[in-house]
Amino acid sequence: MPTTSLSSREFNQDIGRAKKAAQNGPVVITDRGKPAHVLMTIDEYQKLTRQRQSLVDRLSMPDLSDVEFEPGRADITLREADLS
Repeated sequence: MPTTSLSSREFNQDIGRAKKAAQNGPVVITDRGKPAHVLMTIDEYQKLTRQRQSLVDRLSMPDLSDVEFEPGRADITLREADLS
């Protein structure tokens, strides 16, 4: 995914160009040569901000109801602590 860099002046003069470039990857907008803002599509933004689900949430999803999940039994044995 290519990153495009535009100065604030270039961005203001040709917003259409920036929007087209954002379809291919993030557009970094600079102020006085330093990165200040990033323009991206709403789809990319939603991917970045989507809340992560826990394993329990994922396994309880309706489309996964036919997936069998039978974890093996844990074999835990106690042993003496060596304090020497």
